[in-house]
Amino acid sequence: MDSIIDGVSHFRSVVFPEQRSLYRKLAHHGQQPKALVISCADSRVVPEIITQSGPGEMFVCRNAGNIVPPFSQVNGGVSSAIEYAVVGLGVNDIVVCGHSDCGAMKALLKPEALKDMPNVAAWLRHAESARHVLREAYSLLPEAEAARVLAMENVVAQLNHLRSHPSVAAKLAAGQLNLHGWFFDLENGHILALDGETGTFLPVGDKNQTLQVAVRGMRRAVTPLGADPCCAQHAHHVTAAE
Repeated sequence: MDSIIDGVSHFRSVVFPEQRSLYRKLAHHGQQPKALVISCADSRVVPEIITQSGPGEMFVCRNAGNIVPPFSQVNGGVSSAIEYAVVGLGVNDIVVCGHSDCGAMKALLKPEALKDMPNVAAWLRHAESARHVLREAYSLLPEAEAARVLAMENVVAQLNHLRSHPSVAAKLAAGQLNLHGWFFDLENGHILALDGETGTFLPVGDKNQTLQVAVRGMRRAVTPLGADPCCAQHAHHVTAAE
C-alpha cells in the first residue's frame, strides 16, 4: 500500500493543483463522457491510458473478462452501467475491449483451474459461446494461440450480448449509437478493432484512418402496414435527402 499512498500524495500535491479548474468544472457541471468502455479488470489494461483520455472524457466499466451479460440473465453492475451511460449520459459509442494474455480467457480454456473460484466460473459462463466458436471454427489452431483468438471471439460474443440490452437496441435503431470491439496487445501496445463488415480485427492508430465500427447504428424505417413498399422506400429517401 505504500506506493498507492505515495501516489495519492503526488496527486493531491502536484496533479490536482495543475488540473484544479477542470475538476471544478466537472464538479459543478457534471460529466459528459464521449464513450462507454467495457474492459477487463486486468491491472495492466487501463482504458484511460490506452486512449490518453482525461477526467470526464470516458465512462468506464471494468470486470473479469470484459463480460456483458445478456439483458435477460443478470441485473447487476454491468447492466446498470450500460443503461446509465446510454440513457443518462447519452454516450454515442460503446467499446468492448479485450486483451492479450487474459487470465479469464486462459481459465475458460482450462475450467479445472477455477475449482476453488465458483463465482469466477459462473461469471465466465457468459463467455461460453466464444469458447464454442473457438472449438468449432478454429480446430486446427495451435494451442499457443488459442487464448489470443478466444479473447477476440469473446469481444464478438459480448457485443452480441450488448445488443440484447433495450437501451442499446433502441439507440442503435435510432442511429444514435455505434458499437466497437477492440483487442489490446499488451506486448506491443497495438489496438485491433473489429470491422463489422468483414468480420476481421484491423490495426488502429493512424490519425487519418477511419475507425472500424463493429455495429453501426442505423435509423430504422419500417414500411407501414398496407403501404406500397416501393413508394414508402422512395418517400423515406426523399425525406432523408431533404
